[in-house]
Amino acid sequence: MVMVYLFFVLGIILLTKSANWIVDSSSSIAKRFGVSSLIIGLTIVAFGTSLPELVVNLMAAFSGNGEIAFGNVIGSNIANVLLVLGIVAVIGNVRFKHETIWNEIPFALLAAFVLFVLTGNLFGAKEFLIRDDGFILLGLFVAFLYYVFVMAKRGNKEFDISSIVGRSNWKIGLKLVLGVVGIYFGGKWVVDGAVVIASQLGLSEFLISATVIALGTSLPELVVSIAAVRRGDIDLAVGNVIGSNVFNICWVLGIVPLISPLAIPAFIGLDIGVMFLATLLLFVFVFVGKKGHISRTEGIVFLLSYVLYIWYVIIRG
Repeated sequence: MVMVYLFFVLGIILLTKSANWIVDSSSSIAKRFGVSSLIIGLTIVAFGTSLPELVVNLMAAFSGNGEIAFGNVIGSNIANVLLVLGIVAVIGNVRFKHETIWNEIPFALLAAFVLFVLTGNLFGAKEFLIRDDGFILLGLFVAFLYYVFVMAKRGNKEFDISSIVGRSNWKIGLKLVLGVVGIYFGGKWVVDGAVVIASQLGLSEFLISATVIALGTSLPELVVSIAAVRRGDIDLAVGNVIGSNVFNICWVLGIVPLISPLAIPAFIGLDIGVMFLATLLLFVFVFVGKKGHISRTEGIVFLLSYVLYIWYVIIRG
């Protein structure tokens, strides 16, 4: 039991250090290639910080446990918006670019709605996410990547190829790789430790996955976003959260049904609804008054909303 706590603490330390490496290296890549930090956050960083969710869901798929898989993704996405962006907003002013308000956030809303439909909450009950559902989610994921790279191409500036060739670039690449690997192992140690600790308290599998595991797998997004804000890179923090939510729904839940049918919890519709409403609330906050940012007060509203959701999940059991 001592080793469980030890690896849990080491996992948190590794997550924090790896997050700093990812922020540093991805920001350097953005500057060298003339690509905006928002695009880097939506792709490379979002991919790296979504690895813990993918690992947990693959394990759940092989064990036939749909509650853990869905609880992990839905709980993590809710935490990303309400907890991560809530904390980031309290720390500093979070300002959104025009394309984020009108493109990335609506895409995250679309992904949540598609998942709501595929899980049988609109046209009748379903028991499993099957291979066809996985292809639909992956198709949506490809469309998202296409949009991101089109935006990157439009915003790309001319650059001298000599500026991206050199020894320092190997260091940047190495930092990025080590950061992604560190995020993976750090997230796994935190989740494994949290599951053992929580299971000893007699909690249900969905409760564990939607709270403890979701918080554990959202730690990468949290530490990356906080590190980015402290460095003044708001675009990277925002892109990381929005990108990770799209990755979690379309990529993580898209891959799993290709391996094995994924059992759909009977009550998951309400949780998906909370995820959708959280993203919609984000859109409303940045749109109202055309101010394009989240204030500290709105950040506190996010945090209180997250506490209410966790309270509801615990009461539901």
